[in-house]
Amino acid sequence: QVQLVESGGGLVQAGGSLRLSCAASGIIFSIYAMGWYRQHPGKQRELVARITMRGSTNYADSVKGRFTISRDNAKNTVYLQMNSLNPEDTAVYYCNAELGGYWGQGTQVTVSS
Repeated sequence: QVQLVESGGGLVQAGGSLRLSCAASGIIFSIYAMGWYRQHPGKQRELVARITMRGSTNYADSVKGRFTISRDNAKNTVYLQMNSLNPEDTAVYYCNAELGGYWGQGTQVTVSS
């Protein structure tokens, strides 16, 4: 049974930081490209950051220079370090394992102005 469990969301003031974690089980984590997506109310889910199994990364333009995706294959975990947060980053953030299209349950990030 595949599980992706996100944690680390919460309420933060503008300019602050949060680190999201996504712990995976039931998959051979090291061979999966992993991604973080977010969904604003009433909008489609969008890619925030992606990391390949070899560690190559790409980011949405809106988060470049502020967010960093990383992975620890020994812990089957992918992270999203989010710095310089602004209210437009408020959304539900989801972890995705590309091969097989697995999703976590999401974690709410709220940035107050």
